[in-house]
Amino acid sequence: MYHAIVFLPLVGFLIAGFFGRMIGPRPSELITTSLLVIAAVLSWVAFVQVGFGPGTTRVQIATWMQSGGMQVDWAFRIDTLTVVMLVVVNTVSALVHLYSIGYMAEDEHRPRFFAYLSLFTFAMLMLVTSDNLVQMFFGWEGVGLASYLLIGFWFKKPSANAAAMKAFVVNRVGDFGFALGIFLVFWLTGSVAYDQIFARIPELATTTFRFIGFEWNAITLASLLLFMGAMGKSAQFLLHTWLPDAMEGPTPVSALIHAATMVTAGVFMVARLSPVFEYSPTALTVVVIIGAITAFFAATVGLVQNDIKRVIAYSTCSQLGYMFVALGVGAYGAGIFHLFTHAFFKALLFLGAGSVIHAMHHEQDMRNMGGLRKHIPLTAAAMTIGTLALTGFPFLAGYFSKDAIIESAFAKGTGIGSMAFVLLVVAAAFTSFYSWRLYFMTFEGKPRWGGDAHQDHGAAPTMLAGAHHGAHADHGHDAGHHHAHVPHESPWVMLVPLAVLSIGAIAAGFVFKEAFIGHDYESFWKTALFTGKDNHIIHDFHKVPKWVVWSPFVAMVLGFAGAFYCYVLRPHVPGEIAKRHEFLYRFLLNKWYFDELYDWLFVRPTKWLGRFLWKKGDGMVIDGLGPDGISARVVDITSRVVRLQTGYVYHYAFSMIMGVGGLITWYLLTRG
Repeated sequence: MYHAIVFLPLVGFLIAGFFGRMIGPRPSELITTSLLVIAAVLSWVAFVQVGFGPGTTRVQIATWMQSGGMQVDWAFRIDTLTVVMLVVVNTVSALVHLYSIGYMAEDEHRPRFFAYLSLFTFAMLMLVTSDNLVQMFFGWEGVGLASYLLIGFWFKKPSANAAAMKAFVVNRVGDFGFALGIFLVFWLTGSVAYDQIFARIPELATTTFRFIGFEWNAITLASLLLFMGAMGKSAQFLLHTWLPDAMEGPTPVSALIHAATMVTAGVFMVARLSPVFEYSPTALTVVVIIGAITAFFAATVGLVQNDIKRVIAYSTCSQLGYMFVALGVGAYGAGIFHLFTHAFFKALLFLGAGSVIHAMHHEQDMRNMGGLRKHIPLTAAAMTIGTLALTGFPFLAGYFSKDAIIESAFAKGTGIGSMAFVLLVVAAAFTSFYSWRLYFMTFEGKPRWGGDAHQDHGAAPTMLAGAHHGAHADHGHDAGHHHAHVPHESPWVMLVPLAVLSIGAIAAGFVFKEAFIGHDYESFWKTALFTGKDNHIIHDFHKVPKWVVWSPFVAMVLGFAGAFYCYVLRPHVPGEIAKRHEFLYRFLLNKWYFDELYDWLFVRPTKWLGRFLWKKGDGMVIDGLGPDGISARVVDITSRVVRLQTGYVYHYAFSMIMGVGGLITWYLLTRG
């Protein structure tokens, strides 16, 4: 069964990738989607069997490589954490495949698109089923490659190519730290297999390692290097800049990669390596700090974005920060629970946004929408459910998982925990505000998309008149040419995935809360997640004061009230606020100027160095010296050397004797 779960997407990739042109777009769509549906069904079977059955099992595939004392097997590690990720990856991927049949119907390169989707899914499955760090790294780089291909799928758009390259380069920064962490773990334990690593960690708790001139606790250094990889892949603060730009890819890509699966790889990695991180309180503190700052930072930027996909992208970035806070305070079950529920409602929001873009003929700027609920009621209903789940409306998916993280941060009882608690509650209020802002600007109010309606700037719920109309339309179309069309509901092949995800967004939290974070915690997770003997956070967060329990709900209500006031009752207010606080507005609209800072620190110096080596090094030195340049002189010298290669053995023997004679003479003169 596990072979089928992992390799069916690979089969789909091979068929659509190599034979797509031969068999045509429709067979490619149907084959890849059918294989993913089968894999998703089998994943749920495995979830029931493992989550409520025995503990860890290992499925050996082959011996991958052996070098000295290092042996790397290709094997599946099947435990509760694995099957949770299998359900998330394959369920969302199957629904995205189905949705893409409708969304990409006009694209002539559909076989290539579906092949890339299946390749990504296979790489992600390799990552989550890995039994060792090398196999995890293989899947890690595989999803990076597939992400690059999918973000830049419309390669004729310069912005799509730039976004794909940016994602690739920024992730290389994190992956460099991840690779160093793997090297260090192997140096410390002599193995890359999880079981052998976990067995050695307790005895290495006080071991030190010298790195960049400082003495480090070895476990802390290894954890920080590994977490650097997680920061890149999961778009955490400082390495977050690639995620919003990745919205240049088709919307189904945003749902699959940047909402539910690839960006959660870092969260999965830290949870999988919990036996390592638990022995480094310093590393866990860093995880909390980065997670809390990310949650707050991304929520502030989401307040003012006008591209419907970018708002949801910053929401994803913020929610990933919540997950890392949970991991950092030791509430691993709460972090994975939020990963699980988040997959449903965030994929729902992205696919719902895709349905809006489809209805609006590829318009993505929310200032050119409004009043769509009457025209696309099913999409509006799905977006309402997704928004309620994201903001933590009682008894929906996000209510159980996000509140558990906020309460765990408070229950940690440290200064860092309290700081994280405050930032997460504030981020919850901002999340509610920008989520309902998106809904009201898109579905309520006067239409701003037909006839002259879109020119009614007085009632347009923008944050600043004339500010940054930088919507990036899917398919590269000029959005402004389509305002005359009346919006239309999406076809059933796009609405069915929305319905299924809506069920998950409603029920996933209530159904599984006892297993993930409740009374069945230990029997459900078994040995998949490790907690130290002093870690009682999963029990402690149930005992926090009532005001702590109510704080996320109050934050949600305040955010909703603010959005309702600004975008329904008084739509002129946001523009006035933006004009009054123009510096703050510009600061948030430009994402805290991180792109500009990185451009100044890294991009410009790199370009300058490249131009210098090109103009001065290559042009003036290599090609400029002498009548024909240095390269011509090198050719002259090597041609003379070639003349010595006669092919006669006695010539070579004579040269060897002369060489030996010269060495003996040198030795006698210097040592004699």
